[in-house]
Amino acid sequence: MDKIRFGIVGTGNIAHRFASAIKNTPCAQLAAVASRTKEGAAAFSREFDIPQSFDSYEAMAQSGCIDAAYIAVPHSAHITCSMLMMNGGKHVLCEKPMAVNAREAQAMFQCAERNNVLLMEGMWARLVPGTLKMLELVSEGVLGDILGVEGKFCYTMDEDEMDHHVFKPENGGGSLLDVGCYGLNFAQWYLGDEIEDISAQANFYNGTDSHTCVLLKYKSGAIADISSATLLRKPNEGYIYGTKGYARLERFYAPQEIVLNIQDEGERRIAVPYAGNGFEEQIEHFCSCVKDGLRESPVITREHTMKIITLTDRIRKIISLRYPQDSE
Repeated sequence: MDKIRFGIVGTGNIAHRFASAIKNTPCAQLAAVASRTKEGAAAFSREFDIPQSFDSYEAMAQSGCIDAAYIAVPHSAHITCSMLMMNGGKHVLCEKPMAVNAREAQAMFQCAERNNVLLMEGMWARLVPGTLKMLELVSEGVLGDILGVEGKFCYTMDEDEMDHHVFKPENGGGSLLDVGCYGLNFAQWYLGDEIEDISAQANFYNGTDSHTCVLLKYKSGAIADISSATLLRKPNEGYIYGTKGYARLERFYAPQEIVLNIQDEGERRIAVPYAGNGFEEQIEHFCSCVKDGLRESPVITREHTMKIITLTDRIRKIISLRYPQDSE
């Protein structure tokens, strides 16, 4: 298999970012795009010079023009579109969060098993150079024992965007699923998953969490402080605190610069730029898994995805955030 032929499901902002990145990856090519409307699919196809466009997800799933699908629709549609593609024999890279709840995620992985295809959550931030370098530094003991992690991913939507799916419970809306998942992943990368206690508080808008703050206490004694928001701006940064010093990360989940402050050494900056827009590394990793015949990523594993979505479910119970999908 020379190049992995991708079909994109959806034509929104994330789909545009993926389409731009795939042009920079020699291992893959854009072969098709599917939208709910013929006009939307055709316009996206023209913009990125894609050979095939479909106004039906089902038609692309059954076509022979793609090997894999990238799922770039609202959270609530991830399960339907992913399973549709997998039942059509396609490998699937599904935008984060992979599912609205753990029950859906489990069903998706079972579908991948039945169809003998690869399913991977698109947690692109785990594969960028900045994350890999930071994990290396922590592993080498540069910061000493890690005692704390902070991560804030908070933004505010404009007034003319208040009909966005992030504010709709039926779409799995809210800050926790949309961007809080980055903070939860960040905490697990550096502190593991032996959580002893969870506390959380949230404010709501239209039945979705518009500002959520989570404290995670680990058996090691470490504490993670994670916050997310859709109607509140905070500095988009994070910290990793150790016994020898700390690291400050702008865009903590996928930094392009690491600022180290080590005891008696002062400040040191390490540049870790993306290859492109940040999506190239996950495309290359996914393609490598497909070409090697893997049915699970060795980095973004099924176990990791399930632990994060299960943790999200637990936090949602604490803040009393329910979705229609929870009762299905």
